[in-house]
Amino acid sequence: MVTDIQECCPPFEPEAWEGREIVWQEKKFVRDRVRSFLHIPLNFGGVMKRNMRRIEAADAKPDEPIVLADENSLWGADVYIDVTREVPGARMATISGTFLSKVFEGPYSQIRHWMKQMHEYVGSQDKEIEKLFFYYTTCPRCAKKYGKNYVVLLARV
Repeated sequence: MVTDIQECCPPFEPEAWEGREIVWQEKKFVRDRVRSFLHIPLNFGGVMKRNMRRIEAADAKPDEPIVLADENSLWGADVYIDVTREVPGARMATISGTFLSKVFEGPYSQIRHWMKQMHEYVGSQDKEIEKLFFYYTTCPRCAKKYGKNYVVLLARV
């Protein structure tokens, strides 16, 4: 488990994700569920710690991990943690498809505004959103440390 705030989340480089088309073929993730109240996560930290212990024990942590959220309910979200191989004891999932990405910065209260902008962006590319994922690039402590709270919206088209 990572305990040193300096080592927690690497600095995020938004240029690598802004306005990109990304193709994933059966990209491996550990999948878990976070309880929420009106989209506000209640046990995100515990879910991440539990899964990161498993991922690190399996030596399956990528150099630059991606954590995706599928905000599919007011009362919970599916969380997908990028891994390099199967993780014993974890619920595994794969994600495939073509995605358009757009980077946003600011407080989470802007999510609805960002979603609207993402729909406009995808429409401007003559595409439609099939599924929308949120890539939270840093934990809240690291976002505060870096002074930036970047969120990438990934639209499967």
